[in-house]
Amino acid sequence: MTQHATQTGTDWLSEGGLRPTRQRIALAALLVGDGRNRHVTAESLYEAAMSCGESVSLATVYNTLRAFCDAGLMQEITVDGSKSYFDTNMHDHPHFYWEDEGRLSDAPAEELEIARLPKAPDGAEISKIDVVIRLRKR
Repeated sequence: MTQHATQTGTDWLSEGGLRPTRQRIALAALLVGDGRNRHVTAESLYEAAMSCGESVSLATVYNTLRAFCDAGLMQEITVDGSKSYFDTNMHDHPHFYWEDEGRLSDAPAEELEIARLPKAPDGAEISKIDVVIRLRKR
């Protein structure tokens, strides 16, 4: 990993108020070190870390991604109620889920129109809306 990626990752952790441990810095550098947003699974981030020679367990990757989400640095998108993707783009936007590839990507937010939402049941409020548009090849 480059010094720039490491510094970018460290700065990102600071934005979330997280202590910059060695493993957090390494994972943050992989996620945001080049300045691009990413959609990852815990498994794909673990594989990326291993390929860079980082010593980190899959459990640590899961726990670190959870800490990043709790700190407001990432958002979790759940597909099929079982598969979680983690997105570094914190702006409201829809996603495409490529069923054939098991991949998540951003969909153009400016093309999405939601005319009306159902009223939340008594005693509840809408906290978040996830829009996942499933795609498959013809």
